[in-house]
Amino acid sequence: MGKQCHNHNRSGRYLNRELSLLEFQRRVIEEAEDKRHPLLERVKFLAIFGSNMDEFFMVRVSGLREQIQAQLHYVSPDGMSPHEQLAAVRSLSLDVYKQALTCLQRQLLPQLRQEGIYIVHYHQLTPAQRRRAEAYFKEIVYPVLTPLALDPGHPFPHISNLSLNLAVIIRDEEGNERFARVKVPNTLPRLVPVKRPDRARHRRYYFTWLEQLVMANLQHLFPGMRVVAAYPFRVIRDADIEIRELEADDLLETIQQTIRERKFGSVVQLAVGKEMPPKVRHLLMQNLELYPTDVYTLEHPLGLSHLMQLYETVSRSDLKFPPFRPAVPAVLQEASENGNLFEVIRRGDVLLHHPYDSFQSVVDFLRAAASDPQVLAIKQTLYRVGKNAPVVQALLDAAEQGKQVAVLVELKARFDEESNIGWARTLEQAGVHVVYGLVGLKTHCKVAMVVRHEGDRIRRYVHLSTGNYNAATAQIYEDIGMFTSDEAIGDDVTDLFNFLTGYSRKQDYRKLLVAPVHLRSRLKQLIQREIQHALAGEEALLIFKMNSLVDTEMIDLLYEASQAGVKVNLVVRGICCLRPGVKGLSENITVTSIVGRFLEHSRIYYFWNRGREEVYLGSADLMPRNLDHRVEVVFPVETPEHIRYLRDRVLEIYLQDNRLARRMLPDGHYQRLYPQPGEPVIDVQTELMRR
Repeated sequence: MGKQCHNHNRSGRYLNRELSLLEFQRRVIEEAEDKRHPLLERVKFLAIFGSNMDEFFMVRVSGLREQIQAQLHYVSPDGMSPHEQLAAVRSLSLDVYKQALTCLQRQLLPQLRQEGIYIVHYHQLTPAQRRRAEAYFKEIVYPVLTPLALDPGHPFPHISNLSLNLAVIIRDEEGNERFARVKVPNTLPRLVPVKRPDRARHRRYYFTWLEQLVMANLQHLFPGMRVVAAYPFRVIRDADIEIRELEADDLLETIQQTIRERKFGSVVQLAVGKEMPPKVRHLLMQNLELYPTDVYTLEHPLGLSHLMQLYETVSRSDLKFPPFRPAVPAVLQEASENGNLFEVIRRGDVLLHHPYDSFQSVVDFLRAAASDPQVLAIKQTLYRVGKNAPVVQALLDAAEQGKQVAVLVELKARFDEESNIGWARTLEQAGVHVVYGLVGLKTHCKVAMVVRHEGDRIRRYVHLSTGNYNAATAQIYEDIGMFTSDEAIGDDVTDLFNFLTGYSRKQDYRKLLVAPVHLRSRLKQLIQREIQHALAGEEALLIFKMNSLVDTEMIDLLYEASQAGVKVNLVVRGICCLRPGVKGLSENITVTSIVGRFLEHSRIYYFWNRGREEVYLGSADLMPRNLDHRVEVVFPVETPEHIRYLRDRVLEIYLQDNRLARRMLPDGHYQRLYPQPGEPVIDVQTELMRR
């Protein structure tokens, strides 16, 4: 278990947001350590940890640094100043990095070797492997390298975000030492194959690190000089560039400029190996304008996200999870065969639980709308659609067929801006009405509406979801969506699109809970109703599943519920600032975190309500940004069989899980759950796949 890093907590009511997010990263490493997972899946978890940590520094650590630079005397809800948080973040980050690298060196690499997958240090290559590596260097790597000198005629070069570099010391004929920087090309695989897989039943794979290959061949870059030494280093920059929307004439141009600026954000982490001498380290710190606390001395390799290459290139299905084929609900199978999808939705709401149910049904819904002569219009929000986007293709087809198509493309979806700009332009060129979101708010809700002419009336068909319209991530993210032709929801979605594309200031919705309009106040009312039932001596129960719980007003309300006798079961994958199980404060609250093969992404809000159960699904976590600074939609599930499914066959199994689950302790640490003797193993994701 990690260091106790929450002892700064003066108020005692809340855990620190940043430290809670780092505790989540520790849970990801534990998946890499878990021998019950196939070996390459464990490698993949370590790669996910690496990219999560990069984003944590690019966004969260850079935010703390900005608070310090702006001399903001902001104290976090748990009572820590930005300086104290930065110190605690450094301590815990070093701890989790060490845990991850130990897992790689002591567990994964030896086990990979047993399976015939070798990552070999360059100096350990056989003569034949070395010849192959050197040929690769001359043909592929050498032409891409650019050595940059540092002297009065050559200023310190710009070092781009997430780049791996070599600090090279060279000596000229007069014996003068000089410094040069060589960037390890990120356009080439970080793991260089040095032996072709043989034809045996289980092929053998050999790789060496690209930076070691470059280091071994540096003399080719500095002819006539002597290469004295070379030290790898890696840089992470602030990528959370503020978008000044209110000053923007054109949001598209402003965001393109922001993406360019991201490459030049200030450095928030310099990672070096322990072999780098103080002189070289000081040179880098001075030129990158860093404090000693920004330097992280880590074991090799620097940057773990590249391990994903191993997962993707080694074709060993026996070392991965068995492939999973999602099902199409029977009611929709019939619809796609008979071409009567709209008729099926008219008969009753259809619930889809991804990735267990196929996302193809959502694509089919949009394709059916594109080709149906009775469809007049399609309106949709797009947040992260990904590269190959069948959803966008369906919208382009609809525009070509002469339908009215209006799409809100959220350009401010962090790290997806370039992809979203590309799709926005493609849609505009096809004649689609494209809106780029609202000034000052991110549009995070997931809504699609089809307007259809039926006889002498118009009917609206709506798809609402907890997840993005991204066909690739829908195979690995757990999300829930719903098709409905409910008239009140249709009216609400029409009003919502008028709010998004025009100047509507509507303050009331019939069934949808919409942020920033009234989602916060409605959720408060629903929790307070449960509190009133408990105070009246009746059974009261809340079960909430979400990604993050940060909002202090909501946390206080859940504490109040616990003290009133409401049973509160929370399933929170990532950040949780609430302390469960504290005597007199939260002893009726449990917090469970599930980390597994699929990324738990759905948000479910369940209220017992004296047995007249109410369930809401949606795009919003209980965070200030979701409740106050984003357009979010939380929608009711009203079909009795869907309520039963979500309560008994989804939430109940999450709460019983003893295979993927951790239970949160009052101090913010997590305890892994294991089946007790004689108890069956319950793994919620396996149970839902089995369905």
